[in-house]
Amino acid sequence: QVQLVESGGGSVQSGGSLRLSCAASGYTFRDSRVGWFRQAPDKEREGVAAIDSRSRTRYIDSVKGRFTISQDIGKNLLYLQMNSLKPEDTAVYYCAGGPTYSYVSLERAAYNYWGQGTQVTVSS
Repeated sequence: QVQLVESGGGSVQSGGSLRLSCAASGYTFRDSRVGWFRQAPDKEREGVAAIDSRSRTRYIDSVKGRFTISQDIGKNLLYLQMNSLKPEDTAVYYCAGGPTYSYVSLERAAYNYWGQGTQVTVSS
């Protein structure tokens, strides 16, 4: 059974940084399409950053240059480094796992497994 567990959320002021982590059991990030999504109140869940088994990455325009997705292959961990945070980044952030050896994607339908989410709150 696949389980994804996020950590690292919290409250920061505008301009601050956070690093989210996602640990997996029953699933290997290295071989798969994986990503980070977020959902703000009354908004659709959106793909923020993704990486595939060939280390291709994709980001939504609003986080380019500020967020970085990465993996620790040895520890089977997925990270999202978030710098220069803005109040509009406030949301619940979810780790997502997709099929193995699949092209990078920010589409929600491209993922099969989801974590429970971690709250990120950015104050102005």
